[in-house]
Amino acid sequence: METSKFDIADYLDSKEMIVEYLNTVLEEGNDADMVVAIGHVAKAIGMSKIAEETGLSRPSLYKALSDGAKPQFATIVKVLKAIGGQIQINPLSA
Repeated sequence: METSKFDIADYLDSKEMIVEYLNTVLEEGNDADMVVAIGHVAKAIGMSKIAEETGLSRPSLYKALSDGAKPQFATIVKVLKAIGGQIQINPLSA
């Protein structure tokens, strides 16, 4: 039996799925998990497209959004805008 490597980016094919994925990682993961998750979404949308919209090179995006990377906050904000997302602060419920 032949198997293929699982790639979450293959399943991030709608805005709803992307939002659900990122919100789940944000709630259940840590900062490193979130960086990797944003990288998965960027890959699903197309790293070339994200590079063009952010003004960053593809290699620097891959490096910034890889496991163990610690990208600058400005990079994360640029990528989030390019993938159609935003950061929003809401009060925590009691």
